[in-house]
Amino acid sequence: MREYISELERWLEEGKPLSVATVIHTWGSAPRPVGTVMFIGKALEMLGSVSGGCVESSVLRASEETTAGAAGKMLRFGVSDDDAWSVGLTCGGTIEIWLEKFPGCDDSHFWHTLRNCLANNRSCVWATKISEEKPAHHIFLTDDSRQIDSGGSEEIRSNALRAWRERKSQSVEIGDERWFFRVFPRKLQLFIIGAAHASAELVHLAHYFDFETIVIDPRAAFARNTYFPTPPIHIFEDYPAEILPNYPLDEYTFAVVMAHDPKIDDQALHLFLRSRAAYIGALSSKASNERRRTRLLEAGFSEEELSRIHAPVGLPIKSRTAKEIALSIMAQIIAVKNQYL
Repeated sequence: MREYISELERWLEEGKPLSVATVIHTWGSAPRPVGTVMFIGKALEMLGSVSGGCVESSVLRASEETTAGAAGKMLRFGVSDDDAWSVGLTCGGTIEIWLEKFPGCDDSHFWHTLRNCLANNRSCVWATKISEEKPAHHIFLTDDSRQIDSGGSEEIRSNALRAWRERKSQSVEIGDERWFFRVFPRKLQLFIIGAAHASAELVHLAHYFDFETIVIDPRAAFARNTYFPTPPIHIFEDYPAEILPNYPLDEYTFAVVMAHDPKIDDQALHLFLRSRAAYIGALSSKASNERRRTRLLEAGFSEEELSRIHAPVGLPIKSRTAKEIALSIMAQIIAVKNQYL
């Protein structure tokens, strides 16, 4: 979505009406996940896609009415639909697409709020009441200090907060109404405790997958002398307890401790385990992991809390080199991000 900001800005400044198509439900092997959006201009220009080319032509045709001001409409494509076969949805999946005029065309405040959240790396949730009657009902909720802080009834607010915490756009039945919550998350944060060869390779991979990378290591010899082929966004020559409280350690937080020094790693783990971090990994041998587990139990953490730690960290791919270790860790992080693990 962030990649479309400048082009959408141009369209709206030119007074160009546009529609937005959103994947709101999928079954089977649908080609795009729930929450995927595509913007369509009056001349049928496209930003993004909802199926990778399978059903776009049908969506484009339908958008001519919504762009002109007609009420939103639900489009369904599946293996049992002749129209879906005709446009190539042969992968065995079914998708449900909500098509409507983009509310930012008529509500500059809506667009400015969305644009500013995306441009300034703030999470936000765009809630839409799914109804094929005019006028459409939209509520925009922004993330401020880790809380969804404005707009809508308490039930809408609580559902928006749940979608934000789950990092997942979703449909919800509220009374006799159907709402769709589009989650536009801030960049995921990856904290790496300890600067070394493997952590440098992990920073490189995390940058490729669009994580905000923060390296923390109080040891000057490591923090200053480790070569990073891709520099982290931030590197701190401080103890974790001096840095981590300055960040929101929430569902958008991923962390790997790999300093191999209990004074550093354990301090970070104490903070991560008391947070809502989505992922906590610890690099160590099985023997070192058992010693760490004993220390954390003695520090008052429960077995349930310790079960949150992925240790030894990474997927079991028999890693031998620093690059392979980083790959195994990044693969595990992505699996958790995608709620596969």
